[in-house]
Amino acid sequence: MLKLRPSCKDYIWGGRRLVEEYGKEYDGDILAETWELSCHPDGPSTIVNGVYAGKTLKQYIEEAGKEVLGSHCRRFKDFPILIKFIDARDNLSIQVHPDNRYALKNEGQYGKTEMWYVVDAGKEAFLYYGFQKEISKEEFAGRIEEDTLLEVLNAVPVHKGDVLFIESGTIHAIGKDILIAEIQQNSNVTYRVYDYGRVGKDGKKRDLHIEKALAVTNRVPIIRDNGSYPHVADCDYFTVDKLNLDGRFMKRMEGNVSDESFASILILDGEGTITSGGVTLAYRKGESFFLPAGSGIYQVEGSCDALVTTIRKKAAPVRIGIDISSAGTKIGLVDIHQKLIAEAVLPMEGVSESGNRRKGVPEPGSLEAVVPEPGNRRKGVPEPGSLEEAAPEMIIQRIGRRTLALLEEQGIAMDQCVGAGIGVPGTVDRRNGVVRYSNNIRWNQVPLARLLGAYLPLPIRVANDADCAALGEAVAGAGRECRDVIMLTLGMGVGGGIILDGEIYEGRGIGGSELGHMVIIENGEPCTCGRRGCLEAYVSAAALRRDARRAVGRELTPEEIFAEAGRGDEKLKEVTDRYIRRLGIGIVNIVNIFRPQLVILGGALSTQGAALLEPLSRMMQEGCFGGMDGELPEITTASLGDKAGMIGAASLI
Repeated sequence: MLKLRPSCKDYIWGGRRLVEEYGKEYDGDILAETWELSCHPDGPSTIVNGVYAGKTLKQYIEEAGKEVLGSHCRRFKDFPILIKFIDARDNLSIQVHPDNRYALKNEGQYGKTEMWYVVDAGKEAFLYYGFQKEISKEEFAGRIEEDTLLEVLNAVPVHKGDVLFIESGTIHAIGKDILIAEIQQNSNVTYRVYDYGRVGKDGKKRDLHIEKALAVTNRVPIIRDNGSYPHVADCDYFTVDKLNLDGRFMKRMEGNVSDESFASILILDGEGTITSGGVTLAYRKGESFFLPAGSGIYQVEGSCDALVTTIRKKAAPVRIGIDISSAGTKIGLVDIHQKLIAEAVLPMEGVSESGNRRKGVPEPGSLEAVVPEPGNRRKGVPEPGSLEEAAPEMIIQRIGRRTLALLEEQGIAMDQCVGAGIGVPGTVDRRNGVVRYSNNIRWNQVPLARLLGAYLPLPIRVANDADCAALGEAVAGAGRECRDVIMLTLGMGVGGGIILDGEIYEGRGIGGSELGHMVIIENGEPCTCGRRGCLEAYVSAAALRRDARRAVGRELTPEEIFAEAGRGDEKLKEVTDRYIRRLGIGIVNIVNIFRPQLVILGGALSTQGAALLEPLSRMMQEGCFGGMDGELPEITTASLGDKAGMIGAASLI
């Protein structure tokens, strides 16, 4: 349990009550605001007790880990809220806050939705809250210019204990002689519309932000409601409850801080003690406490009014799933039921809009793409730090902008999204969101999560694309009834994904599982990884086309190869039989190691269906350890097609 010291603000409209009545330690003449719970760089709060004394709340979270915020906070890139006391000796400016989408695009930080709890108010106190009537944008602009804006604002008398919820886009202002506790999004973006002609410390009139305010203001009257009952306030950003102990009949309250969210306790009045985790701290009027997620039972004793703030589970969350490949990028929006709401496709940079690859870029899996010796960098792959590395940044920029456009098209606000998952071919450092090396898209040491984070201010997770496809099939496709699933994707390369107990298994190393690169024939065909005899070198589409070309002397697609073999072409029948046999060797090896409930075949070649499944099933019965007595897995084909990667990537969140 942490006791916090606030950051103090001396805005010109402030008074002295926070010093004189609430005991705030401050030497200046004006104390307008105290930021009681804050990780914002403009005013962080500081810890005053325990081993973290003297450190900021932000430093504590960085050292202790984000687990102290709780599972409901994982969807936020930064600390989600900011809690203040505000003492208005004079009227505040008429202002409005943007929503997340506008603020992120124009200010580089989140927008602001907030709530006010009126701690105290004078007899004639009032504040401005929205418009009296709907007005046009032109009238709004005209009244600002003519200095008649106050005539159409809704003036609301307030009393101690009143609550107002100020959603982003609501024009508002706190009036003089009001003391407020404010809980808000962690943002300091405010657009000032009218300021009574006041001047700042520099003797100049304070800046107004007219154009931005015109762009974000909701010009329809706001209807106050009590939809948060039984809470004081409740939204996707914060849930606020009132705690009242009268010191006589109600002298003690017990609560519980679960793993889902931290709890902030802001003391509005009174004195007593808070006990949590075997530690007891005294409290008095105006103090603020932070209880980490998972800290369990706490007790508040004494006499007090307090606000307890937590973060609840997001309502109707949306996750973004991005599947990057050499052919292009698929972007999907996925709901809580693992259903795709919408999707968009972007061709890969270096691939023309018609789908033709850029001249000089080898087809993945082709002989041009093969590394002749282990460890040698393939010709044409840019060295780290070279100018050619700008290409991934351009691709990521396009992905970020297209994702934002897709959200816009679907009318989904950024704050409805809880995160973005990305599947990408190659070796991925999942912990840091870095693509270490990708043979297929020619990326080296690309900080994908960081670069995309410039466009999507959300938690971003990155994994291998085959792992994502396997996860997608496991949660929403052919493997949705199973906890342990192996998936092989048979395309231009051979990818592999291992799902154990519902989670991607990648071992302790950064490389993750590469089932396509197990050697099945010593000193066999060269593989794109630089070794010889890998499964990919025999059962990829490129390998099948190569073997068919050697057998019949002409180019054929995989579909044509299987079709002509089925019609009796002896040479191609030999090619497909050998293909199935080698694929079976790989599958038997995998089953003997992992013993999954299900093996799924995905990728272009999986469309051969029974032509693959029936002989492969027999090979598992004959080759897997224990045979039919060993609880063999079923084998089937993927059911989600090219949607699996997007759904699986979204499931990383």
